[in-house]
Amino acid sequence: MEEPSKLFEYTSGRWIYNDALRRSERRRVFNVSEFKRLAAASVNQNAEDVARFEKLAEGGFNRTFLVTMRDGFQFVGRIPYPVTEPKDLVVASEVATMDFLRSHGIPVPKIYGYSATSENAAGTEYIFMELVRGTNLGDIWFDMSEKARITIITKLVELESRLFALRFPASGSLYYTKDLQAGSNKVDIPTAYSARESRFCIGPDTTFGLWYGKRLSLQVYRGPYTDPAAALSAGAKKEIAYLMKFGRPLHPFQRLRREIYNYQKQSHLEHLESLEKYLRIVPLLIPNGNDTLTRPTIRHPDLQPNNVFVSDNLEITGLIDWQHCAILPLFLQCGIPNSFQNYGDSVSESLTPPELPHNFDELSESEQFKQVVLLRRRQLHYFYITTTAKLNSTHCDALTYDPSTLRRKLFHRASDPWEGDNVTLKADLIQLTKNWSKIANLKSSTSSEARAPCPITFPEDEVNDCLRLNSAQVEADEQLEACRDVIGVGAEGWVPSDQYEEAKQRESKLKADALDAAESDEESARLCEHWVFDDFNEEEYS
Repeated sequence: MEEPSKLFEYTSGRWIYNDALRRSERRRVFNVSEFKRLAAASVNQNAEDVARFEKLAEGGFNRTFLVTMRDGFQFVGRIPYPVTEPKDLVVASEVATMDFLRSHGIPVPKIYGYSATSENAAGTEYIFMELVRGTNLGDIWFDMSEKARITIITKLVELESRLFALRFPASGSLYYTKDLQAGSNKVDIPTAYSARESRFCIGPDTTFGLWYGKRLSLQVYRGPYTDPAAALSAGAKKEIAYLMKFGRPLHPFQRLRREIYNYQKQSHLEHLESLEKYLRIVPLLIPNGNDTLTRPTIRHPDLQPNNVFVSDNLEITGLIDWQHCAILPLFLQCGIPNSFQNYGDSVSESLTPPELPHNFDELSESEQFKQVVLLRRRQLHYFYITTTAKLNSTHCDALTYDPSTLRRKLFHRASDPWEGDNVTLKADLIQLTKNWSKIANLKSSTSSEARAPCPITFPEDEVNDCLRLNSAQVEADEQLEACRDVIGVGAEGWVPSDQYEEAKQRESKLKADALDAAESDEESARLCEHWVFDDFNEEEYS
């Protein structure tokens, strides 16, 4: 058995900045002996029958434990971190989602027991579930052959087609009816498939950004949504309520962007204007006259290799991590998963069959490596799209319903927590005005209404300034990515624990080189004050 203290702490990695904060967000103390007793009871055994209890994995929102019984039976216990909110709804929704999907033949772990509240003997919310057999796809993904990757993509698209075929009466998140308080907003799922369905309902949307930080305390409507306009508007209305109550000028959270604004704080009032403009165009983002595209659709919230388990013959044995899963209109759910898309590449976007360059053998070893990596990204994008066209035509139709990508960008950027960025959403709104003829979805097709002007406008000088700033921000983000690659860290500066000291040394050298290149004392002072990998106070961004 591990020491109790190690069970409470995050030990999988470190962060090269704000490390103490990240670890405190993930430190969860609970009653270990009672947790083991509850675990054993969930599989109809006694606490004395627990032979081993050990940490299995640590993700962004949860810690997972492996429970081994004396008879050899193994299963998983999982608890949310303190930073995971709203814990009661998140736990209750994930349990109901997995049970519902499992009842429809989707390979997800079986639930043995759960508590959506910490008011129990263990002192923590928890889920006890089946241990998925097979190999985690993330462990073998980069070593797989092209043929094997095509096989996996095909099976994932097949599974998605089954998910897309499920019918729901509203958008939001799934729950057992019994887990929502009396008087809660909910829409019952009719018994179209079986009597069991009457246990389920659609309730509040558990998407993380709707509840982040002080937003948790806001009394705003988060679903269920019975029409597409409500789903499109909820995130923006939440953020407007947040900015009206808590908003204040902020430096951009992404510190490499701050130089673009001469290190001046940006006013939240400008973002409020963009959000109000977004709400004015919401009705025009809905694909009118197409019931399929507006149909509430469920999809895995983070379909990537680490959440997929496969057998030796590449059958999918389990899809895990359904936390923050939302049901949304299909035109908002469609898209290529981040792990498989290669947007921004002309070859991928033209759907040209990918291949290595003709002069590949003449290239240097390093250039050959780059071309092989690029080919793999292009293959994943191409195979996902072409397989979706064959096996999930509903999804393919949504993907090609122009301008599919811009609609989703507008929705997500209007919903995202504001972090001192007044440009990204505004730039997308400007793109909408520039492409008005493609986007306007007027209820009438008469010639006079077809020429109706866009309901939002921007002065030309404002357009030019915004697009210039947006281009500079994109460049700053690319610089940040390059810096992370040099240091060897992931998002938020995360690195495996055993690589922490080496990463910190590389970061120190990068900072020293940047200071050496500074052309004035003022530039050096600014660089030190806003160095992208130093600790800083994040509280004002929540």
